[in-house]
Amino acid sequence: EVRLVESGGGLVQPGGSLKLSCAASGFTFGNSDMSWIRQAPGKEIEWISAIHSGGVAKYIDDSVKGRFTISRDNAKNTLYLQLNSLKPEDAAMYYCVKGWGPYGTRGQGTLVTVSS
Repeated sequence: EVRLVESGGGLVQPGGSLKLSCAASGFTFGNSDMSWIRQAPGKEIEWISAIHSGGVAKYIDDSVKGRFTISRDNAKNTLYLQLNSLKPEDAAMYYCVKGWGPYGTRGQGTLVTVSS
């Protein structure tokens, strides 16, 4: 059974940073592309980043380009998202997703709140 557990969210001031983690189990993580999506209350899901199984090819949405960085550690079965220069509009529930794109199996999410 695919299991994805996100962590690292929290309350941060504008301009602050967070590092999200996603612990994966139940599948061969090193063979799977992975993605991050987010959803703010009342808004549609945004696919914000993805990384190829080997960690080289990456996708980053224009809305977070230059501020967010996706990475992975296949030895630890863990996906990461470094969030820098956070803005109020980045506040959302963040989910990791198995696969390249927003529609695969996802975890329960971790909440990011950006407020002064």
